[in-house]
Amino acid sequence: MQRKELVDRLDEMERRARLGGGEARAERQHAAGKRTARERIDDLLDTGTFLEIGKFVTDGDIVRDDSVIPGDGVVTGQGRIDGRLVYVFAQDFTVFGGSLSAAHARKICKVMDLALRNGAPIFGLNDSGGARIQEGVASLGGYADIFLRNTLASGVIPQISAILGPCAGGAVYSPAITDFIAMVEGTSYMFVTGPDVIKTVTHEEVTKEDLGGAATHNAKSGVAHFAVPDEAAMTALLRELLSFLPQNNMEEAPRRETEDPVDRSCDELVDLVPTNPNKPYDINEVIRTIADDGHFLEVHAQYAKNIVVGFCRMGGRSVGVVANQPQHLAGCLDVESSLKAARFVRFCDAFNIPLLTLVDVPGFLPGTAQEYGGIIKHGAKLLYAYAEATVPKVTLITRKAYGGAYDVMSSKHIRADYNFAYPTAEIAVMGPDGAVNIIYRRELAEAEDPVAKKAELVADYRASHANPYRAAALGYIDEVLRPEDTRKRLIQAFDSLQDKRDTNPPKKHGNLPL
Repeated sequence: MQRKELVDRLDEMERRARLGGGEARAERQHAAGKRTARERIDDLLDTGTFLEIGKFVTDGDIVRDDSVIPGDGVVTGQGRIDGRLVYVFAQDFTVFGGSLSAAHARKICKVMDLALRNGAPIFGLNDSGGARIQEGVASLGGYADIFLRNTLASGVIPQISAILGPCAGGAVYSPAITDFIAMVEGTSYMFVTGPDVIKTVTHEEVTKEDLGGAATHNAKSGVAHFAVPDEAAMTALLRELLSFLPQNNMEEAPRRETEDPVDRSCDELVDLVPTNPNKPYDINEVIRTIADDGHFLEVHAQYAKNIVVGFCRMGGRSVGVVANQPQHLAGCLDVESSLKAARFVRFCDAFNIPLLTLVDVPGFLPGTAQEYGGIIKHGAKLLYAYAEATVPKVTLITRKAYGGAYDVMSSKHIRADYNFAYPTAEIAVMGPDGAVNIIYRRELAEAEDPVAKKAELVADYRASHANPYRAAALGYIDEVLRPEDTRKRLIQAFDSLQDKRDTNPPKKHGNLPL
């Protein structure tokens, strides 16, 4: 065979691989507001950096006619984001609906192995109708091969999943093991069993969107961490998220230069946190005030709104933030918020990201629904996560810190490094009103004017107990801060902890209260 014939054959193979399922199917993707697999990769990665791996993989047949499509429905390879090495796979819905075959799975496993071996993040761009039914158990085995690698890579390299179309059946478990899931509103969905099966088995009628759309999984189930309006926003989100993360668990997140002075006075905080313990305020405003350039990337924004988690930078350093939100359920901890915060804390600890905890918590949410839902077990997960974490931990009590919730929210007693409080902080076993009802029950019953007597006793309790100075006297609070000094003092604390070394006892793994 002549050289020209060899080159022509290569050109034809590459053309067919790039074409995927054909122009007509690509146009249908575009009509549905979706991009093709290759377009998604090109948008995500730095221009000209994509190196494809496994372009000609098929089910084993030599590609000689149009019935066999090179690549087998998934595009895999490596590239750069802001100059950093990443690995990526993008399922191609134009080829057999992006369904997963054994060959398809092998391609994904190969880039996952490379990512783990080379200590680089991996992005999964999911758009698949599920297992390729024609292959039977071989496709199921392919899923399990992927799940195993997700598990082994967990806590070693960042794993980020973008849901850009259907993700059903066994396909949902790989994203569920990864660190972050982002979904596109209106075009993506996830569920174990679809509406038709549900109708047959339980007689419930539900749409795909209500069952497993972006709104459902961001606000109700908590399965997804982000929802974006379109694929352009998805690309921007994935690139921004990576900027806060390290390459792997042996490195730190990249520092980013800022012109925001580290000693900037936060005068807005003086009046932002109310002295009235019952008046709500937005903790997001506190976070943005102290963060570099006022920027905060919130994670899980629509789920368990009584707690806020996300990433910001302080002095150029990536910091994970966990904060009670007084605007929702008064900032109480409940089942959902405990789970949300615990998983975020464990992610930050796995990837060497320091933790800032802002505390304004009146306690755990009371009620039979919470007790029956396992608040004891789920609240313990957050306690476990904080106690286990060895990264730098800085805590600031802005107002209330009552009962067991005080202990759980990164208190000094579970190895927080620096614990600060505002003068507005109230640290006690319970709020003054409840404490007075218990401690002074007899006096209140015998008082001529119980209302006036209770007001007097509440004021006395607040002055003697519900303040930061008792805790400071015991060494549980390192410093009572003036609000305007918050940013400067927090950055000083994180700077002093940059070489922190702390370890846990040797063990295979702990027994997290699942």
